[in-house]
Amino acid sequence: MSGPGRALNSVPVLILLPPSETKAPGGDGPALDLDSLLFPSLNSVRATVLDALTALSADLPAARKALGVAASKDPEITGNLHLRTAGTAPAVDRYTGVLYEALDIRSMTKIQRARATGRIAIGSALFGVVSAEDRIPAYRLSAGSRLPGLVGLASLFRTDLEPALAAVEGCVVDLRSGSYAAFAPLAGAVTVRVLTEHPDGSRTIVSHHNKSTKGHLARVLATSRAEMADARDVRRVAVRAGLRVEQPGAHQLDVIV
Repeated sequence: MSGPGRALNSVPVLILLPPSETKAPGGDGPALDLDSLLFPSLNSVRATVLDALTALSADLPAARKALGVAASKDPEITGNLHLRTAGTAPAVDRYTGVLYEALDIRSMTKIQRARATGRIAIGSALFGVVSAEDRIPAYRLSAGSRLPGLVGLASLFRTDLEPALAAVEGCVVDLRSGSYAAFAPLAGAVTVRVLTEHPDGSRTIVSHHNKSTKGHLARVLATSRAEMADARDVRRVAVRAGLRVEQPGAHQLDVIV
């Protein structure tokens, strides 16, 4: 999915994931090359954000405040000083955390990984959206961070990212969190809620298992050989994999846990 000018309008299904705050360190790939990333139309904004984040990170107290982190994250802030020269890794390997543990890309066969990485794209506060195999450095920046001299990150990326994602012709399953969905809202995408059912029959939105459930769902959809054109098809694939899924709306699915 990566490569200069690579579009997504030919993929049969696109699974949009949120990033994670936690990231694997290091990387043996070459230095960051913006032109190699998905959606080169975002590169001007990416360069602006990179420069602003690098400049901010030279001032630890100011960076802690802007990034909303404690002094324990200073090593990650310092790492932001070397974003253009640090080693890189595929985004799907770079991001860790609960959702990515459930996705468990490393346990996939070569065929499964190839299918999955051709379908997965990942939201990013630094890059807008990247493909699963795009090589990126470790960084510290979240959707809610405010960089000096810039408007909010969602507003900054939206102008170019929204039309890029809107051009996707295949089924889009948007598993991004609200803060990353705001970078490019997609009205026709399939969205997913994770609900827990109580003994009295009432249901509430799950917080604790939300990420792991969406990671498991992403794995099921990313590795399936079935064709998926809409929410009904997505539900069918998920149910066959043992998930309890209901469809309350044309583009809405509920996973019951």
